[in-house]
Amino acid sequence: MKIQYLAALLASSALTVGAVALPNAVSSVFAAPCAGAAEAVNPCASANPCASANPCASANPCASANPCAGADVVRATEPPHPEVYVESASNLAIRGADPVAYFTEGEAVPGNAAYQYTWNGATWQFSSAENRALFAADPAAYAPQYGGYCAKAMSEGNLASVDPRVWTIVDGKLYLNYSPDVQQQWVQDIPGNIVKGDANWPEVLTVKTFYENTVSWAQ
Repeated sequence: MKIQYLAALLASSALTVGAVALPNAVSSVFAAPCAGAAEAVNPCASANPCASANPCASANPCASANPCAGADVVRATEPPHPEVYVESASNLAIRGADPVAYFTEGEAVPGNAAYQYTWNGATWQFSSAENRALFAADPAAYAPQYGGYCAKAMSEGNLASVDPRVWTIVDGKLYLNYSPDVQQQWVQDIPGNIVKGDANWPEVLTVKTFYENTVSWAQ
């Protein structure tokens, strides 16, 4: 997907993007999102996952043109959902990434179990005591929007997990996405998608199925 958006965004708002600098530099972290290796609970794991009868055709949180594009779904849960996305494997917000580091270091940085803080019903990890102190003083300034759920899915009224490496700071607020491919969709109309996401949040927590992919990132 080739997207002509960068110049307009730089002219209209304060923008910092992780994972992509230019659209043609992005590649998905999921080489075969509808491959048969997905677990049995994956709603895309049918004999022909992208056929017209594909159960993902209406439920896929982030891709409308191709129901299986980027849908490396391995876990689905029914509402209600917590206000902060907590990874099922680690029980940590943002899959253990340090939320402050996006602002201070400009990248996704793994947190350390020695520096934890509980806020809004979730456990957050930090890479240093200094970052933990900054967060504790003003959590809303550093926590991702929409509780750390995928911003693109939220713009469509859906709930999906995120890859901590795929992030954007717009006007001082942190937004995360499900994957680099999904981020490409989101950045096509960041202002419009934020308006839609704001309108859907937080009501979606009580009405929509949540989809969580598997991401190994802190390596």
